[in-house]
Amino acid sequence: MHEIVTLQFGQQANYLGTHFWNTQESYFTYSADEEESPIDHDIHFRSGIAADGSDTFTPRTLIYDLKGAFGTLRRENALYGLDSTADAREQSLWNGQPTLLAQPPLPPNQYQQHLDAGLEPPPLTTASVRFWSDYNRVFYHPRSIVQLSEYELNSSLMPFERWETGEELFRNLDREHDLLDRDLRPWLEECDQLAAVQVFAGADDAWGGFCARYVERVRDELGKGAIWVWGCEDGARRTREKQRLRLVNTAYSLHQISSAASMYIPLTNIPSASPSYLSVDTASAWHTSALQATALETAILPTRLRTDRSSPDDLEALLCNDGTRRIASLSLSIADPLALQEQTESDQRAQPRDRRTNGHTNGFDHTNAADTPDRESLDIDLHPRDSNLAGDARRLGSKPHIFDCAETLRGRWKRDGEVARANLDARDRFAEGTRVRITHTSLLLPLPTSFPPIFAFRRDRLAVRTRLATSSAVAARVRSVVRDVRGW
Repeated sequence: MHEIVTLQFGQQANYLGTHFWNTQESYFTYSADEEESPIDHDIHFRSGIAADGSDTFTPRTLIYDLKGAFGTLRRENALYGLDSTADAREQSLWNGQPTLLAQPPLPPNQYQQHLDAGLEPPPLTTASVRFWSDYNRVFYHPRSIVQLSEYELNSSLMPFERWETGEELFRNLDREHDLLDRDLRPWLEECDQLAAVQVFAGADDAWGGFCARYVERVRDELGKGAIWVWGCEDGARRTREKQRLRLVNTAYSLHQISSAASMYIPLTNIPSASPSYLSVDTASAWHTSALQATALETAILPTRLRTDRSSPDDLEALLCNDGTRRIASLSLSIADPLALQEQTESDQRAQPRDRRTNGHTNGFDHTNAADTPDRESLDIDLHPRDSNLAGDARRLGSKPHIFDCAETLRGRWKRDGEVARANLDARDRFAEGTRVRITHTSLLLPLPTSFPPIFAFRRDRLAVRTRLATSSAVAARVRSVVRDVRGW
């Protein structure tokens, strides 16, 4: 096996992570009559034994968040019915009668109540999703839930906003508990052949500092192993002071996290431009994280396929240019799968390969497939744009040049010949221009009932195309952030 262990740090990351795990759960097949899933579940899930002796399958993940951020989610669940209250009393040094002070538990929403009862859940709304746990569909191992009680969610007295605050929190906890030994090492030791550590983290708040120090420790532990960090950034307008703080936090994260990680991919929750088929409530983290999860889950789909699998190391070798480019951008397009297939087949009939035209039809050079990323942009760019202190997004100049990229196509986005030609060129180390590696699969993106209605297509599965790329836009954004921070 080639296991991937996931770390999740903070609210933004856990909204994203919940969508990711819900999608993984939807790939499972439970009937002998169903075809075997093309996804290798052992990569992201671990087998275990529940309290009643039954077999379990839970995500290989560690979820860190603040006090009050887990909502109705508890470490105890239907698979692992632990009595943590009794354990705490047994471990107490106090021999007298304890006085229990407890806040009333939050009532689960209707969606969770129906899931617990085995019923078809009602549709979710932005009003019914109060926490990321409100739309969670999977059971986690109790060791996956790590609450940091030193800070409380949305506290005005002790806000968890500054990068240095997260850095200090990690160092204090690590000094007292050795977080890697306590939390992460048991997960690593379960792996037969660890392929990568995958990290979802807030990058423009205190979680950036916590993540940077954590990843630094993981790097010391793993040596040259693959560590991919997806840094979530809030693109919403803020006051001048909040904008300045967020930009400083982002600058720290760009420098510190990318130095320890093998790949760092910043993700904004509000793209600078949106196609007509996208309708996102930017005030709802449930909505914005669903768009991020759609792109992320598809981009790394090749690392989970049973056949034609690509490892994180393979993708790094393509994108990193021997380690000199560690920051990448992510973009995507969505389509109706049936309409897309009809369009592609129609184009193939209308533009057959003709040797007399030397590969040129309708002005497009099909022989130079490696240059296509520079020529065709995808609909939604999740790479954060620079912003001034008033919170207005600034464009970074002309159309960026793409150095190398890995594309994942779910559905018939390209003709078979184009895919084969691009992959052949990507293997040529001496080829000029952009190297493009394409993974094509007929496995469409499933939309579980927990997914918000942000796409106009009325389908339960969608065609998705993603592009994970190293480009000049990354360098331009880094320079812009540094310039703004130094200009104060």
